[in-house]
Formats: sequence, structure tokens, C-alpha cells
Amino acid sequence: MLLQIFDAFKPRLHDSNSKVNQLALEALHKMIPLLKDNLSPVINMLIPAIVDNNLNSKNPGVYAAATNVIQALCQHLDTSLLLQPFCTKAQFLSGKAKQDLTEKLA
Repeated sequence: MLLQIFDAFKPRLHDSNSKVNQLALEALHKMIPLLKDNLSPVINMLIPAIVDNNLNSKNPGVYAAATNVIQALCQHLDTSLLLQPFCTKAQFLSGKAKQDLTEKLA
């Protein structure tokens, strides 16, 4: 069930409309403390959706929402769930996104 919900939700994290994108990130930020480690089946799908365009976004609202989501993941999930997806993404990122993710890994 959770997988089906996030399959439908994930495209909003990539939406070309920055307002939709930002609202999706803000909604995810609110969901993380409620779902916590129950997100483990979808974490490998969520991390790329959160990081790919959002951490390098020139839109300050989108960037702030993305960093808040990453922070919430680090606070509320077992960090061992985040290590692999963060490492994988950090290898292929550039700019501010690479720096932000590398700092979280450290």
C-alpha cells in the first residue's frame, strides 16, 4: 500500500511547476516524522526524487524544502537506511547538492 502511494506521489517531487514541487516536499517533510522507519521500502525511490533537481534548485523555496526533508530523514529514520542511497547520490551530484549531501554523510 505504501509503495503504491509513493509511486503516485513521487512525480510531484519532479514536477516542472516549482510551486507543486515545493508543496510536495513540504508535505513529505510533514509525513516523515509520522512514518519514520516505515519509509524503508520506499527510501531508495525517495532519495533520488528529493535530491536530483531539488538540492540544486535555484528556487530558494524548493531548495529550503529539500534540505528540510533531508534533515527530517536524518532525524527520524535509522541512519543505516540512508547511508547507501546518500552515498550513491553523492557520487553523481555536483555543486551545492554534492556539498550538502556530503556534509550529511559526514
